[in-house]
Amino acid sequence: MRSNLSLAVLLVALAIGCGKKQSEAPVADQETTNRAVAAATDEAQTMFKTVCATCHGESGLGNGPGAAALNPKPRNYTDPKWQASVSDDDLKKTILLGGQGVGKSPMMPGQPQLKDQPEVLDGLVTIIRGFAKR
Repeated sequence: MRSNLSLAVLLVALAIGCGKKQSEAPVADQETTNRAVAAATDEAQTMFKTVCATCHGESGLGNGPGAAALNPKPRNYTDPKWQASVSDDDLKKTILLGGQGVGKSPMMPGQPQLKDQPEVLDGLVTIIRGFAKR
């Protein structure tokens, strides 16, 4: 009987010990994920400001400093009809391949390096979608 009690105590102790390690791991994983998402969001914002806003403008109106010399003019991201007409996958493909790669203006350069940075690509899509709410 004493060995059964010892075995039960051992099993409870193991269960508690294992439970602590299991609950700690997701917290650490979540913190790492949160940092990665924050870094990707920052990188997307920087990329939008330094690359995309040159033509599309800081406010997404298609009126950036480079827009004056372009024909056709850059996309106005605030247009609700356009926002409703395009999927997130369409946006990603356009960002990756550039205008020419999707049958649009060849003046929009592609960003193929983002194929290996899906979080940054998602961040750019989020930024573009955010202009619809302004």
